[in-house]
Amino acid sequence: MNEPHRPAASPNECPRRPWVWLGWLALAAVWFGSLGYRALIHPDEGRYASISLEMLQRSDWLTPHLNGFLYFEKPILQYWMGAASFAVFGINEFAARFWPGLTGFLTVIAVAVTGRRLWGGQAGLFAALAAAGTTWIIGNSHFLTLDMGLTLFLTVALCGFLVAQRDEASDAERRNAMWLTWAAMAGATLSKGLVGLVIPGATLVLYSLTTWQWAFWRRMHWLSGLIIFFALAAPWFVAVSLKNPGFFDFFFIREHFQRFLTDEAKRTGAFYYFVPILIVGLLPWTTLLPALCNVGLRREPRLTFQPLRLLLIWSIFVFVFFSISKSKLPSYILPMFPALALLMARYFVEVNAERLKRHLLLPMAFWLILLAAVPFVGRFASPDSPIEVLTPFAHAIALAALLFLVPALAAWRLLGRGRKLAAVALIAAGSLAAVTTASLGHDSYGQLKSSKAVVAKLTPYLKPDSQIFSVGYYEQSFPYYLRRNVTLVAYTDEFSYGQGQEPQRWMPKVEQFTARWRAIPHAAAMMSSNTYKELQQQGLPMQLVYQDARRVVVVKP
Repeated sequence: MNEPHRPAASPNECPRRPWVWLGWLALAAVWFGSLGYRALIHPDEGRYASISLEMLQRSDWLTPHLNGFLYFEKPILQYWMGAASFAVFGINEFAARFWPGLTGFLTVIAVAVTGRRLWGGQAGLFAALAAAGTTWIIGNSHFLTLDMGLTLFLTVALCGFLVAQRDEASDAERRNAMWLTWAAMAGATLSKGLVGLVIPGATLVLYSLTTWQWAFWRRMHWLSGLIIFFALAAPWFVAVSLKNPGFFDFFFIREHFQRFLTDEAKRTGAFYYFVPILIVGLLPWTTLLPALCNVGLRREPRLTFQPLRLLLIWSIFVFVFFSISKSKLPSYILPMFPALALLMARYFVEVNAERLKRHLLLPMAFWLILLAAVPFVGRFASPDSPIEVLTPFAHAIALAALLFLVPALAAWRLLGRGRKLAAVALIAAGSLAAVTTASLGHDSYGQLKSSKAVVAKLTPYLKPDSQIFSVGYYEQSFPYYLRRNVTLVAYTDEFSYGQGQEPQRWMPKVEQFTARWRAIPHAAAMMSSNTYKELQQQGLPMQLVYQDARRVVVVKP
């Protein structure tokens, strides 16, 4: 049986176990300690927090609702996890972001374990550092969307397959790892739908076509694997379809095929849409991309199964797949980053320390440019983004730049001494500190897209019987911070399916709102500034409670 190729590690580059555990504890403290600082913002954070909160309030664990309406755009798993988090930690920002934070941290662990199993202990450490220091993994682990949860399950599926199919795997190892792979694909499907099958399946087909290897298809444990997959993934889809006859067509046809093939979701972008996201998101490792391609294209003659080739194909497919989609959002390519971290692990083990120094130039230049731009923050101010909110954000960016540049300079010196692992650890730590600090500083700007301060001003005016409206405008975090739903007026967007099922729950015309407003004793409403001016001209009685560049909140006097 072939032995795996494990590049030799320098003895002085293998830290003692207590230092490794101390590093993991420090990572966990920074990673989880920063989850609850910022207010939830519009649209994604408010939307997904509201769905999970409403699930907990209703005790309806089958059918997701957004602001009281049926909401079937995404599967159920993250809503379950969000509701459970609220139940355990209380209703707060930490609980709302706990699932993406946890899945991001587990993704780092997954690549560390896989790197160790494939190429040895030092590769496992490099994989963990590469992932933990990657900007896009850090950012998406601290922002409430579905993509970090999806990325964890896809990463576990990828890692399970790599471990199962390596040449030296025993029959028991192969079976257990493949069972894990099938279970992880079920988790990915419950997180975001058919993409949980498409990405692994297409990657394997492309791997077979490019390497002309087909034997692993017989080692997939198809029967037991499919039983695991359907036992985990199918029950919710069957149950929600039986209860809601329109679910299948809306979820599978509209939210998958129509969204991918058409611009119905209004999230279009050029074919190069994800290029700048990849460049910035992979910092501080961006300039390693050409080297990673070379690593992935290498054929290891002593091995039959080629894990490096599979990792490269996975990364390229994710990037191309979402680039040709008619619906694009920045976080869609996130599942390629853990695979790149594993390729980096192999590269770091083999590369000469001195050669890594030049790869520090781009991230250092990036943070230096941001630091140099801080004194000119006033030039970026506008009515929608006043200087009062930009200044604290700029100060946080300046601190973030220093938190990266100082460790980067120390890493430069360590690389000159051949201390590769210590240098990579410093770079990763500096990146984590910098991105986290900049993210925390974003809260001053983020308040413009959050209803936290709005609701704090509005609450003293609310009565138990107050009806709250959202007129021609909807901010996703508004119901979350109110802890109650609002009545939509002349607003549809993603509520079209739910409004069609329950038309009595909303008001298609502003005239219906004004009549209702005059008829009830207590009411409040959020709207845009233009809508407020129009209603003022109509003589609608309104008392201004809150106003900023984006929205107005009024109560009935």
